[in-house]
Amino acid sequence: MADIDMAGAPPLRPKKIYIRRHSIVTRLTHWLNVLCLSLLLMSGMQIFNAHPALYWGQYGGDGDRSWLEISATDGDTQPYGNVRIGNLTIPTTGVLGASKEDGQWTERGFPAWATIPSYQDLAAGRRWHFFFAWLFVINGLIYLLYGFVAGHFRRDLAPTVAEVTPHNLLHEIVEHARLRFPKGEKARRYNALQKLAYLLVIFILLPLMLATGLTMSPGIDAGYPFLLDFFGGRQTARGIHFITAWSIVLFVIVHVAMVILSGLWNNMRSMVTGRYAIRSEGEDA
Repeated sequence: MADIDMAGAPPLRPKKIYIRRHSIVTRLTHWLNVLCLSLLLMSGMQIFNAHPALYWGQYGGDGDRSWLEISATDGDTQPYGNVRIGNLTIPTTGVLGASKEDGQWTERGFPAWATIPSYQDLAAGRRWHFFFAWLFVINGLIYLLYGFVAGHFRRDLAPTVAEVTPHNLLHEIVEHARLRFPKGEKARRYNALQKLAYLLVIFILLPLMLATGLTMSPGIDAGYPFLLDFFGGRQTARGIHFITAWSIVLFVIVHVAMVILSGLWNNMRSMVTGRYAIRSEGEDA
């Protein structure tokens, strides 16, 4: 039986309030980013497979010891894959270094199912990578222009002084760890952790990934040779490019997990239609 208030009538259920959370520009650039980043990652792994090792400095190979290497060693019946980071070697047979293709074991850095194209083709991988890299840059410039002109960065992403205090950041970390997400008025805006994460990706990781990608291009180096000096050599730029790319992958994994845990349908609806449901403090998500 429903609870009865003092007047004998059942209590009113809190209503959901729908707000416009994402503009059409934000939504379109977001989904184009999803496409570009996915294909950039897959084509990037294809390119990496041509020489699955990373070095610091200007040159790699020729006796230089890599700080990261994906390799395979011969076995009696099959090759065995390994990932070496410094002096630490991790067995990765079946995924990295050695994987099955059409029922046959193959020595390969990243597996065929994770790369574009699936077969080993450096030239094709570079074409895929360069096309979607420039599409990604154009899409990013549109987002940045909109963000500054429409006040999106100032209004939605710039944290206040109170939000970035150690006490508040620690509180938000604890709340996220306990899977307690904002409701009511607090859900109308991003929290401090979201703002800092987005700003880190937009203004540090993505520009760094772009700059190091350009540094690896001999054509760009011919016109802007200072890039090689700035990053300490082409191999260092390649290593930073690899680290930033996988840092963005880690961000995406956490982002998707938070989207699911905090309300998949509500979050997806807001990024497709722009409408986001605000629930009261006492209402379940």
